[in-house]
Amino acid sequence: MMKKKKCCILFNQPLEGALADELDVLEQAEHIEENLEKLGISVYTRGISANFMNEVAELTAEKPDFVFNLVESINNKGELNYFVPALLNMYSIPYSGNPLEALFITTSKALSAKILRENNIPTPLTILPSRPDLLKPGCRYIVKPIWEDGSLGITADSVFDFTPDHVERLKGLDDSHWIIQEYIDGREFNISVIGGKSGPEVMPIAEMVFLNFSPDMPRIVDFKAKWIEDSFEYENTIREFPGDNLNPLLAGKINELALRCWKVFGLRGYARVDMRIDENSCPYVIEVNANPCLSPDSGFMAATRKAGMPVTTVLTRILEDINY
Repeated sequence: MMKKKKCCILFNQPLEGALADELDVLEQAEHIEENLEKLGISVYTRGISANFMNEVAELTAEKPDFVFNLVESINNKGELNYFVPALLNMYSIPYSGNPLEALFITTSKALSAKILRENNIPTPLTILPSRPDLLKPGCRYIVKPIWEDGSLGITADSVFDFTPDHVERLKGLDDSHWIIQEYIDGREFNISVIGGKSGPEVMPIAEMVFLNFSPDMPRIVDFKAKWIEDSFEYENTIREFPGDNLNPLLAGKINELALRCWKVFGLRGYARVDMRIDENSCPYVIEVNANPCLSPDSGFMAATRKAGMPVTTVLTRILEDINY
């Protein structure tokens, strides 16, 4: 009889009093464990805390065949998430999803924007808070945290029309944790890409639709829209799959850009590329998400369901991309 493969699911242990965005990883871990077991894999889980160096080191004695890496942050700091794949590399333990380099680069929105621009992939102009002289009066911008995902730190007030009065406000933001980007006022799309033996495949394109938003409300997926269930933003921000209703030329551009991002960033396993489309139907990549959320209600899993792909098939494709 063939020996069962052994997998340890690593996830970031939520801190006491954690909000919904941090607690979501527990649902992910449960969902992945249930479906890996359906594939005949022996699974156990481990939460990662500030003691991550010892926690990862303990895996060497346990000898899992691979790790399913769900660590999004350490102590709720996104800028620390790359330590886990770095340690797994050091101990030669195979792990799912994106490699260390891709995870580090894409977690930094500032570094991602630089690489996108260097590779001629359209992306909004990105400016550091220390350079307000580069902002143009009357133009609209959005302030984003560099290292956080899940819309953490993004509110309706993050979008602003620049006037000289904003210079004082921007003095409170440091270059190591914040960026300012040109705001693309248009449609927003999420493009999920999955790897596997046959290479990356783009899933059905999803559009984030903003219902009943007044003209003065920015159409963005902010923290409320993503996590605060009784808020106006949450109830009126919905995901749709336009399918054949999407202009074929635009759909082709979007798919091409998503696959270019996969190649340029060295992505593996699974990823999601977020884009905004301006009034001239030109797409701009606003974010590249390595290891996006895999909870049942996540955008990535919604896209694979739309493609008719069972969860076990999704996980099989992700496991096929592990570099053993």
